[in-house]
Amino acid sequence: MIAAQEIATVNSPLRRTASVAETLVSPTATVAQRELPKLQVENLNAWYGSNHALHGVNLVVPPRSVMAAIGPSGCGKSTFLRCLNRMHELIPGARAEGTLLIDGKDLLGRDVDPVTLRRRVGMVFQRPNPFPTMSIRDNVAAGLRLNGIAGNHAEIVERTLRQSALWDEVKDRLDASALSLSGGQQQRLCIARALAVQPEVLLMDEPASALDPIATAKIEDLIHELKERYTIVIVTHNMQQAARVSDQTAFFYMGDLIEVGPTEKIFTNPSEKRTEDYVTGKFG
Repeated sequence: MIAAQEIATVNSPLRRTASVAETLVSPTATVAQRELPKLQVENLNAWYGSNHALHGVNLVVPPRSVMAAIGPSGCGKSTFLRCLNRMHELIPGARAEGTLLIDGKDLLGRDVDPVTLRRRVGMVFQRPNPFPTMSIRDNVAAGLRLNGIAGNHAEIVERTLRQSALWDEVKDRLDASALSLSGGQQQRLCIARALAVQPEVLLMDEPASALDPIATAKIEDLIHELKERYTIVIVTHNMQQAARVSDQTAFFYMGDLIEVGPTEKIFTNPSEKRTEDYVTGKFG
């Protein structure tokens, strides 16, 4: 198993029981930790046509924390991530059912505008996808313009580039093509673009899988900084990365959520044998 010292200390106050409503809060939790969960998922099912991809997923994500979703390819973790901002339903024949709450409001309700929802729940994809015909500046500001967000766009561009730890590297060439950046810089630019519209939750689908170790380390450092303000859910195949960046870890297998809990426990003392077998490399 991964050594305990490699894992950030976690004292999550939230533990999953039979129902989201039964979530317990530790009496020793801080004030911030005693806040209601940012995300609550209950009995979430998802389909691609007749393929039942997610089976009754239940979990909670505390505010200003990082949850990592792990599991072998095809286990449902990316489907779960995409359900959180309803990108799943953009695929023909795909649908999702269940209760999916952000700050207590059901995201799957018919009265919820998916476009508005995606402003609140931003997404960063596996491979950097800057707009190729736009400058660095315009890439960051694109969401502001598309959503009709008023304000000083120059200030917002600078602020979000600082948040994504990219400002010092690009401040003298904001009008250059986004494609002039390295792969790691492009990914941080995409993070800045997602942050520009001021989301509350940031979803990351293997954000460092296409990057070299140095760029990966910068993304991981950035995740640590961003969780002071945002709730983050990250999908990763990298066990060491999940251990380094997350407060909680959810293990998915064959469409089922097998186990979820504090990252330290998942990697050093899991409750389920399938979890232990996966994190110790016996399969997957």
